Amino acid sequence: MTSQPPGEGPTASTTGDATRGLRYVALGDSFTIGTSVEPDARWPNQLVHALGPDAPTLELVANVGVNGFTSRDVIDVELPQLQGLRPEFVSLLVGVNDVVQRVPAETFRRNATTILDDLVVRVGAGRVLVVTTPDYTVTPAGADYGDPATQAAAIREVNRVIEELAVARGIAVVDVYEVSLRAGADRSLVAGDGLHPSGAQYALWVERILPVVERLLGR
Repeated sequence: MTSQPPGEGPTASTTGDATRGLRYVALGDSFTIGTSVEPDARWPNQLVHALGPDAPTLELVANVGVNGFTSRDVIDVELPQLQGLRPEFVSLLVGVNDVVQRVPAETFRRNATTILDDLVVRVGAGRVLVVTTPDYTVTPAGADYGDPATQAAAIREVNRVIEELAVARGIAVVDVYEVSLRAGADRSLVAGDGLHPSGAQYALWVERILPVVERLLGR
């Protein structure tokens, strides 16, 4: 979902100790790259910061999320980058642009299957985290991307599909959909573009994500 021109490429982070932290790569769309927020406010950056310096932890070596990317784009553009990035831990958040672009449900299912199977082979199911897609329709600009009721139902469906696929593979899932609904009443949870989550909303996500990642890391 793109409200501003894409073009943000992979970003490295100095957060974490490369000699101790697992190499972490974040995959996805605008909700991963953190459109309209500063890099430190993106949820992958906030997650690494929240984990702190105690081993085991994560080193965010790249955030390859791109505005407007669908599940097909993740396959075509983001997965090939993993060979060089050598991740040991990966997060995935994708689906909203499949909804906006009206990608058929079965196509999304096939693409999500391909992505998850690839990640399991690369790093193992216990080193993959899936985060569900938030509901952008409650934001001030949400209606610009389709009928809110129709689009919200489609977001819930892509979340259902990817959660089903992830659980079947033993992959942890964190659901942020309910959290995102708070933006309908609390505009501090919406970024300046009127569409994407703010750093404050991402902080609420991390409150849910952190204990799951700590469990995966054996902390």
